[in-house]
Amino acid sequence: MAKISAVCLSSTLQRTISFKTFVPEHVNRSEYYRMDASGKAVNSVRVLNQLEAGCADVICPLGSDNADRFLALAAKDGLTVHDVRIPGATRECWTLLDRTACTTTELVVGEPVVSADVSAQAAEILALTDRCMETSDALLLAGSRPAVWPEDFSARICKTGADHGKLVMADFWGQDLLRTLKVCTPGIIKINEEEFCGTFGYRFPLTEQQLQEAVCEQSSKLATIIVVTRGVKSTFAADRGTFYSAPVERIAHVVNTTACGDSFSAGFLYEYLAGGTIEKALQKGTWCAARNAELECPGAVRA
Repeated sequence: MAKISAVCLSSTLQRTISFKTFVPEHVNRSEYYRMDASGKAVNSVRVLNQLEAGCADVICPLGSDNADRFLALAAKDGLTVHDVRIPGATRECWTLLDRTACTTTELVVGEPVVSADVSAQAAEILALTDRCMETSDALLLAGSRPAVWPEDFSARICKTGADHGKLVMADFWGQDLLRTLKVCTPGIIKINEEEFCGTFGYRFPLTEQQLQEAVCEQSSKLATIIVVTRGVKSTFAADRGTFYSAPVERIAHVVNTTACGDSFSAGFLYEYLAGGTIEKALQKGTWCAARNAELECPGAVRA
């Protein structure tokens, strides 16, 4: 069994609220809601552990005010969380599900403002990452970097994995990814189409042919794997300049599309570590994203 350690800098308490119908600018009364430990890397780790129990753990900074609630929800899902406490509260986000229209509306709340010095916690996260890399085969860093952390923090986390000779998967974009590329090259860069263009300086949107050429160009230049998800359109990927494409799976009844990208990342990384080809990794990622869309829980492939 391959072992994966993930780092989630934007831990989230996700409230998923179900409505029979949801009408903007009206009073809407929900049927029920659920709470889940969430955040991009947490969602991926939940999927990974559903694919193979015990194969993944996650390092999370958690706001002291509600950390215990987050950890209780994570424990309910059997997740191993290495938590680092910071002042304030872990953020909360909301997902609104319209059962009739089969639509998902996600409300992402800005990060809580933390004015305290968190340099000690940053050092603790790096130390935990270093320790986990001693027994893990891969590092997944997914999600945005809240402003409380140093600008080069994502780069330093990825370099920790690279320095151990482990496969690093980067599921973030923009300046954080560019800073990372200055110190190490992740073995897998997973990014959506708009993020890819924004990071590497292409206009958005590109034609399909232009995007294919751009993905191959950057993959060849960086000598790495780049995976570009495109919503309901086929996923593009390139491995050191060799192009691949995989269609998305059409879902008869969509329940919740939140964390489909995180589920894709989990499936792709799991299959790739198992020795699968890029084609098989794309198929596994696509399968995980589709199963997630059929379930309420953000980041899940089985109920």
